[in-house]
Amino acid sequence: MSTNLAPDTDLAARLFDTLRERSFDGVGITRTAYGPGEAMAHALMAEEGERLGLERRVDPVGNQYLTLPGADRSRPAILLGSHLDSVAQGGNYDGAAGVLAGLAAVAGLAQAGYTPAQDVTVMCIRAEEAGAWFPTSYPGSRGALGMLKPADLLVKRSDSGRTLAEHMREEGFDPAFAEAGRKVIGPHNVAGFLELHIEQGPTLEGEGVPMGIVTGIPGSRRFRAAKVVGEYNHSGATARKYRHDAVIAAAELAHRLDEYWCELDTQGRPMVVTFCEMATNADAGFTKIAGEVRFSLDIRSVNMENCDLVVARLHQLIAEIEARRGVRFELGPESGSVPSIMDAGIRAGLARAADDLGIAHLSMASGAGHDAAAFAQAGVPAAMLFVRNQNGSHNPHEAMRFEDFALACQVITRWLQDVTQ
Repeated sequence: MSTNLAPDTDLAARLFDTLRERSFDGVGITRTAYGPGEAMAHALMAEEGERLGLERRVDPVGNQYLTLPGADRSRPAILLGSHLDSVAQGGNYDGAAGVLAGLAAVAGLAQAGYTPAQDVTVMCIRAEEAGAWFPTSYPGSRGALGMLKPADLLVKRSDSGRTLAEHMREEGFDPAFAEAGRKVIGPHNVAGFLELHIEQGPTLEGEGVPMGIVTGIPGSRRFRAAKVVGEYNHSGATARKYRHDAVIAAAELAHRLDEYWCELDTQGRPMVVTFCEMATNADAGFTKIAGEVRFSLDIRSVNMENCDLVVARLHQLIAEIEARRGVRFELGPESGSVPSIMDAGIRAGLARAADDLGIAHLSMASGAGHDAAAFAQAGVPAAMLFVRNQNGSHNPHEAMRFEDFALACQVITRWLQDVTQ
């Protein structure tokens, strides 16, 4: 094994600074999916790929591939990468860290004159933050994997009201490719996909460990447009027994479902239950009993049985509250996803690489969705590395110690040496 291979983390540091400079919105970072911020980031990666002498191609839905050619180009490739879009007024590391870690590792191989056994490709993925921009999951990676459905192309971007297909065409891409179910990558030509990402929760920071090896990505059951309908009435003139208060009904549901989550948590059932939105509508006023409350509910777990238990209790609680309070719940359409278990072989290889380098790590489930889930669902061996961050994610204060990122890049580079000899 070559011993002089090291990632070019100076390259990554420079690109992090450039991305921040070019996508700062005055508060945080905004790189809109299939918009100018994301396009800027892809152009920056293209420039860097050309400087490194990597082969470049772009697929019909806009994903970019920067490849260090291998000795046997007929062998399935190793893919490293993540997304370059962000939420509005977010942070600079969510997504971009995975692309820059891939580039740092591949640059280290190229600069050392190392020829891998097969192609090693950095994939710059489009539109992972679809939840912030388009109400669908992973349109970039699913489009490349032949998993994007025609209905997905009709969802509308939150800021423009125009469809995903329209935005793809505007950026010069071909939504008809995805509509036909065609694919450019899959188990036939990808040996494995590795995505580095900042952890979006506090576990690694709390445990004092720089890096995590992800065991799985959760599935979900979601109600995005639920509501409880009661009766508007005068806040001063309506006695308690005559009230059909939508606010109190919604609050009771949230409280009692949270108590059930606590019960499941004590049973060792890891999951999350979140009322993401809860609000009265424009008809509410200071002297009114609220007649309607809108809410959204997000239930996630790597074990889908846990989600099912919560939804069963949800329906039980709704029936009890409706009967007692004279209100009506409407959950609206349900959406969701299935859990994705990360590849055991890649996880073991990453753990060996970290141990060889003396880098502490945890095995942990992801709390959020990531493009690696789409690869796993398509049958491609997939894995993730988490880097601890401070101040959470999807906010302008998102943080990451660069020394932690550099350690994870070392692990990726060592793993690449092991699997591409």
